[in-house]
Amino acid sequence: MRNPLSDKVVQIQPSGIRKFFDVVSEMPDAISLGVGEPDFDTPWYIREEGIYSLEQGRTFYTSNAGLKELKDEIAKYLKRRQGLSYDPDHEIMVTVGGSEGIDVGLRAILNPGDEVILPEPCYVSYLPCITLADGVPVRVPLKEKNQFKLTPEELLGAITDKTKAVILAFPNNPTGAVMTKEELAPLVDIIIEKDLLVITDEIYAELTYDVKHCSIASFPGMKERTIFINGFSKAYAMTGWRLGYACAPALIMEQMIKIHQFAIMCAPTTSQYAAVAALRHCDDEVDKMRESYNQRRRFVMKSFEDMGLKCFEPYGAFYAFPSIEEFGMSSEDFANRFLQEEKVAVVPGTAFGECGEGFLRISYAYSIEELKEALGRLANFVERLRAERK
Repeated sequence: MRNPLSDKVVQIQPSGIRKFFDVVSEMPDAISLGVGEPDFDTPWYIREEGIYSLEQGRTFYTSNAGLKELKDEIAKYLKRRQGLSYDPDHEIMVTVGGSEGIDVGLRAILNPGDEVILPEPCYVSYLPCITLADGVPVRVPLKEKNQFKLTPEELLGAITDKTKAVILAFPNNPTGAVMTKEELAPLVDIIIEKDLLVITDEIYAELTYDVKHCSIASFPGMKERTIFINGFSKAYAMTGWRLGYACAPALIMEQMIKIHQFAIMCAPTTSQYAAVAALRHCDDEVDKMRESYNQRRRFVMKSFEDMGLKCFEPYGAFYAFPSIEEFGMSSEDFANRFLQEEKVAVVPGTAFGECGEGFLRISYAYSIEELKEALGRLANFVERLRAERK
């Protein structure tokens, strides 16, 4: 029998996040700090609208690009919260999570051999999506000394005559890094000068602390060269509803909808009706969840300080990225041993790129009680490792 598999797909590595999640799910008394999923229930306004849509028999396909009512609300939300202006009829598409938007966006703009600049550490989907779209990833290792932000020098150093696009994801998963308007401005100058496209993943835009979020799409000259990705999973605690959206110039969006049309048809109808309620009624709910995450963030950072674990301060998302370089262990070995000895799952930094070596991703999207228990076990583990090294 001939080889039934695609060489390209076989060479793609499975997600390093799911590996630890699968192990901990079968381990009694284990605590997971590995999954980036809000521990809040979806706000009642949203659930109620989903229930009502089912009661009303709204279980048919919507248009390929999404429910018009929802696209209108997305346009209003982006104008209200970020000052962005998008035409809901030609520049907005509702997707199955933000991840579909990333995939479709890359496939719509890339030709074989086109290079995409990929700052790392980063979300696990970007690299395989570039590969599946026949692009060439150009990985740029971000540095802790720069707070894991992309510098103009790093961007310039990665650009070649084959560069088509750059992926930006701030607030960042896994580091929690953010980039301010002042820090984005010099990148914008380079992107425009070199005639690049940008895919900006802003799924954590509502979850910033002490720093105001700024979208790169808001700069003059950037909207026409930017594919903007966002969604409902993180800010509205709607991970299982699988709903996101993409915004792009009409020329690009037309092709993105074509791919979405053949691969997906449309996003789940029930979720789309529920998302309308999210955008209309849940700003206050988002604010409350953000306040809770901020409390947890401060608790986690204080716990690291108390145990002498070095960690730069995250100002966005709900992740911390502490350094474990002092222990002379790989991130994978540290995470495996921590899981086996203390029954706590964290994600090795290398799951997000090779430059994540020497770090762990710890999610604080968990209750204070769970965090107290898990970080207490981490303190015990760290103390034991230090004693071993003496």
